[in-house]
This record gives sequence, structure tokens and C-alpha cells, in this order.
Amino acid sequence: MIDVAAPQLRFTFTITALVPDIDNFIPLEERSGERLEFIPITGGDVTGEISGNVVPGGGDWCLTRADDAYQVEARYLITTTDGDVVDVVNVGILRHLKASDTGDDMGYFLTTPRFRTTSPRLQWLTRSVFVGRAKSVPGQTVIDVFEVLQ
Repeated sequence: MIDVAAPQLRFTFTITALVPDIDNFIPLEERSGERLEFIPITGGDVTGEISGNVVPGGGDWCLTRADDAYQVEARYLITTTDGDVVDVVNVGILRHLKASDTGDDMGYFLTTPRFRTTSPRLQWLTRSVFVGRAKSVPGQTVIDVFEVLQ
């Protein structure tokens, strides 16, 4: 076995996206035991190295797969307290883990957010790879965002 060191992670910020209850998800497609739903993003906030708000009007396309995992693809905008705009595309996987492993039945919720912006001070967002560790709580999806270092 080859011993390879894993890259380090650096916490950068937390995104809290507001979403409706599960009863208000919008079904888009259903076939072969899979269901695609649209989950509106109605606002939220960002705290950490970037501070600001999640702009209402984005959304998350959530595919409930036949293997009981969920594939998510969210698109939304952030406006910072400095007036900058950041476009976010965040894809990920949510799946069940044994409750004994994490204490949470849906313990695996990881994403790979990508950011675009014209702001000179935020170009660092466009020049690195990021991973997100997310959790769903009623009315919110909370994503801790980490920059992948070498």
C-alpha cells in the first residue's frame, strides 16, 4: 500500500440557506423509483471570511435515487456586506449512515461548491477547490465550506 498524505482543509465560511418544509418541494420528474424535486432557496446568510446574504430565488434540484441516496445540485447567489456578488454552484451527495457511526441517520452530506465573481478581492474563491460539509435541519441547509490546500 502506498502511503500518500491527504490534502489539508481550511475552514472559510458557513452558508445557511433557507428552504421550505418538505411538503413545499416541487416535483419535476419521477421514474424507475427515482424522483427529481426542486427545493426553492428563499434567503439565508453567510458568516466567516465572507459575510453576506443568500439571495432569494435560487434553488436546489434534488434527485432521490433508487439506491436511497440523494444527489443535489444547488444554484444561488450571495451578496456580501461589501456589495460583491458571488455565483454559487454546489453539487453533492446525501446518504444514510448507520446511526451508531455518527449519531445522525443522514450523516453523509458532502458537496463541492464552485464560485464565480467579478470582485477583485474575492478572486481567491475562483482559484481554489472547496468542499462543503452540510446538514439539513427544518427550514435550513447549513454548509460549512473548506478550502482544499496542498
